[in-house]
Amino acid sequence: MKKTILITGSTDGIGKLTAIKLAEKGHTVYVHGRSSEKLSAVISEIQTITKNENVKGVIGDFSDLDSVKRMTHQIKKEVLQIDVLINNAGVYNSSVSHNTDGIDMRFVVNYFAPYIVTNELLPLLNKGSEPRIINLSSAAQSSISYKTLLGKEKQSEGETYAQSKLALTMWSFYLAKTLQEISVIAVNPGSLLNTKMVKKAFGNFWSSADKGANILCELAISEEYKGVSGLYFDNDRGDFGKAHPDAYSEIEINKLIDTTHQFLHGH
Repeated sequence: MKKTILITGSTDGIGKLTAIKLAEKGHTVYVHGRSSEKLSAVISEIQTITKNENVKGVIGDFSDLDSVKRMTHQIKKEVLQIDVLINNAGVYNSSVSHNTDGIDMRFVVNYFAPYIVTNELLPLLNKGSEPRIINLSSAAQSSISYKTLLGKEKQSEGETYAQSKLALTMWSFYLAKTLQEISVIAVNPGSLLNTKMVKKAFGNFWSSADKGANILCELAISEEYKGVSGLYFDNDRGDFGKAHPDAYSEIEINKLIDTTHQFLHGH
């Protein structure tokens, strides 16, 4: 059965590779990027490679939460249902460390943006066929400093990246509990894959980006993962694994969700 799939951050890296693989299988794929020129070029490229005309685009700047909301409103006007949402957009290095609200870029792009996208698009996912949400976590996860999350304190890129990825994982587990009809899986697609983000941050890589794209495709459409929810897939191991201990603490998860609600409500 052909699905409608939205992949955030899909104009390069494993997001783009995943879009190509899913378009090759005949699915309708929505590619997301910040630049309309780059987005148009990538859509044409994927259509040519895959001979699939059903590759479309959405624009949104994930460093700006108002832009994220505008993007979701646009999607709701144009799309009837979403079967799979892959929250892939992420940032490690950023030329600007904080957004205009003074929030660390890694928390904005890696956590708050997908949080908004998902919650805004739940009505479309609820209409989907066996809907799934795939959230891109990381092997790097560390306990959240709420002063940093709210922009009251600064920490290193590596530290805020790891905190933002744990926040995404904790929220994934929370979502899985609250959404009965939608599968939610957090996934570490593989450490140090050959992507632009990794090369910029670390200068080297361990495995091909294909490794990450393959697992995203599997989790998105394979029958093997039908109905699987609330788990963390560790692609360094090639199997489900254990996330950071905080992801299994109801107290920590509730604290994160409450703080997130308060922050977004005030935004």
